[in-house]
Amino acid sequence: MGNKFRLVTIFIPLIILIIYFLSSAGKTPFNHFTLLADSFLKGHLYIEGDYPWLEKIPIGDNKFYVANPPMPAILAIPFVFFSNKNFPQQYISHILGMGIIGLTMIMAYRIKKKLSLMIWSGLLIGLGSIVWFLSSVGSVWYLGQITSAFFLTWALVEILGKSRPILLGILLGATFLSRSHVALTFPFIVFMNWEKFKNLKHLNILILVFSIFASFGFWYNFVRLGNPFDNGYNLIPDVSISSWFAQGLWNPIYIPKNFDILFLKMPVITNTFPYIVPSLAGMSIILTTPAFIHSFFASIKDIITKLSWISILIILFIVSSHGGTGFTQFGYRFAVDFYPFLMLLTIKGVAEHNGPKWHHWLLLIICIIVNTWGVLFINKFGWVGW
Repeated sequence: MGNKFRLVTIFIPLIILIIYFLSSAGKTPFNHFTLLADSFLKGHLYIEGDYPWLEKIPIGDNKFYVANPPMPAILAIPFVFFSNKNFPQQYISHILGMGIIGLTMIMAYRIKKKLSLMIWSGLLIGLGSIVWFLSSVGSVWYLGQITSAFFLTWALVEILGKSRPILLGILLGATFLSRSHVALTFPFIVFMNWEKFKNLKHLNILILVFSIFASFGFWYNFVRLGNPFDNGYNLIPDVSISSWFAQGLWNPIYIPKNFDILFLKMPVITNTFPYIVPSLAGMSIILTTPAFIHSFFASIKDIITKLSWISILIILFIVSSHGGTGFTQFGYRFAVDFYPFLMLLTIKGVAEHNGPKWHHWLLLIICIIVNTWGVLFINKFGWVGW
């Protein structure tokens, strides 16, 4: 990568980092991960204190477990160590969002060494998608997804490059400890560079490194709840009696209501200024990032394209089978679990048609306008609907 490419890969993420900071709603009250990081530093797995507004698993005496996977809390440890448990959690989300932008630009470079494609790709994921909203807020749910997207994007960059088994194992392991269900796509990521991993030595190293992370995740669940495969989400008060989960936490019967948000949900129209506001129930991905349409232009004959679509469909089936739909949110936040694959396909679709051309830039501008509207209306003005 030449100096010009390196400078752009540094400059654009830094500028967008500033935008995330300025557009943030401020310190999130849902700071489970910085509180948990402080607990890790004190040598225990539970959070202690009176935080009635937090979503948590009570275990008595003002102690509770966090249901969300622990990777974001692990990342928060150095910030909390040098500061304290009141370190603004959203700052970590800003930084990881910046990382997603830089990694996406490197991904674009590895697909096609074209500066304009790198710039277009970085701006799309950073300002033209709901990654902006999630990164600017940084609450427990959003930070978990941004953390997963960061490591998954990095893993895709690595598989398109040197595919070093140790690094790839670390990245996939970190993704697992951020959003566990994404692990079902890992075999398809490995097959993206099967020429490398059909060598059993490389494959075994990758599996061994990943297994260390997975074993920690299972141990973490077992020590807290007695079941290595249960994060305790169903133990959060009111979850078991919520109408959202009338058919259990996960059930394909929930797919239609999730698809309604993902593909059909529109903004809310009001009779008073500003007349059109984001719905916190969610909004269609077709509205928030219409540029993703170019993912369908990636050559289906390419093995990476096929494996990416399989991965997207697997994640989509899982998240859309969840009783909740991501509320509250801008867009459909569960889709961010497969955004790295979707961005890979979108970049390939644009690159294979010798883009970005004028219509790609026009679509990018529309994406940025929509996400600017959503972020500012929600974070700065509180103009929202349901």
